[in-house]
Amino acid sequence: MDTSVELAGLASAAAARLIDLLATDGWGAVKSSVLALWRSAHPERVEEELTDARDELLQARQTGDDGELQGLLVAEWRARIIRLMAVRPDAVDELRALFGAEPGTAGAPEQQITGSMTLGAHVSGGDAYLAGRDMNVTRGGQA
Repeated sequence: MDTSVELAGLASAAAARLIDLLATDGWGAVKSSVLALWRSAHPERVEEELTDARDELLQARQTGDDGELQGLLVAEWRARIIRLMAVRPDAVDELRALFGAEPGTAGAPEQQITGSMTLGAHVSGGDAYLAGRDMNVTRGGQA
């Protein structure tokens, strides 16, 4: 049986992936599946709210000021997903299928969600190291 900790983890992972997807070209491919989760709870309102969130996030990304907004949107949609699971326990399986089985797992290849990543740094008088994944930096011949 699912514990509240497992469900909270699933909600967190699903919300983070949902918000990541909003600002990518991949959004169109999963939008109808996401809206189907709310099919019994005002899907038209959810669609409007997701559209508004996407517009805000895209605008913030253009100005490079999306970090805080993204965190706020993840928190907001995490709460919505938790409420959805409370009123529709069957949505848990749909969430797992759509966003991956567990937080931190990639899911089956047909379920993997890919997108782009933008890294930026503003450096004055020092070095900056950015990576989308693992990074090793060696300075002065020592690891």
